[in-house]
Amino acid sequence: QLQASGGGLVQAGGSLRLTCAASETIVGARGMGWYRQRPGKQRESVALLTSGGETTYADSVKGRFTISGDNAKSTVNLQMNSLKPEDTAIYYCYIDGARRGIYWGQGTQVTVSS
Repeated sequence: QLQASGGGLVQAGGSLRLTCAASETIVGARGMGWYRQRPGKQRESVALLTSGGETTYADSVKGRFTISGDNAKSTVNLQMNSLKPEDTAIYYCYIDGARRGIYWGQGTQVTVSS
């Protein structure tokens, strides 16, 4: 199980840092990342970090969001800068445990006011 934290209310242009940690180490994870679900929209991938250290970002957040993580500790973070009202969403972390399946966090609300 993953526990996410760091969400909240921030003004446009501000920053937030989301963190996510597993209750126990997920051995052999092949990737981790963040999804979000904006109001009235489908869940979408925001950022991905592979076990090899490669990162992928949604076009809408490139240059503003940075993902980081530690496979050994089963933690994943998302630094969000220059936030926009359209970033308002519930953010979900996950860790791909390969054969163990996908582990999801409970979601954390991010609200950006204009």
